Amino acid sequence: MIVYDLSCGNGHTFEGWFEDLKAFQNQRQNNLVACPLCNDTSIQVLPSTFGIKKSPTKSPNPSKDETPQQALTPEKMVSFLENNFEDVGAKFAQEALKMHYDVTEKRNIRGTSTSAEEETLQKEGIKFLKFPLPRIDS
Repeated sequence: MIVYDLSCGNGHTFEGWFEDLKAFQNQRQNNLVACPLCNDTSIQVLPSTFGIKKSPTKSPNPSKDETPQQALTPEKMVSFLENNFEDVGAKFAQEALKMHYDVTEKRNIRGTSTSAEEETLQKEGIKFLKFPLPRIDS
């Protein structure tokens, strides 16, 4: 499940929950996504912000002349995730549950999970973000 910040043609903003980007695109194409305030179906995904708890690191600030598209290249995203999130592999759900119940210290993790594990995490109230990492060819 992924949450998108959405906007209608009249400028109203709201959230939408979808299985993935393809599901959102299919629903939007069939006019199944509508603004809850004005019922407009010309919906666009807005860039969203999220917070990540991490230790202070010395990372270069993007240039003030750099656009968000330039700052968030696939290479930079992958590099950020690799440098700031521990790869727990297939134990993602187990580690997330341990942190949720204070068995282990909370930290930034990344990894893989099955649909059943993701359903368990959702039932336990554990928020996570699921997205494919772009393939970076060297």
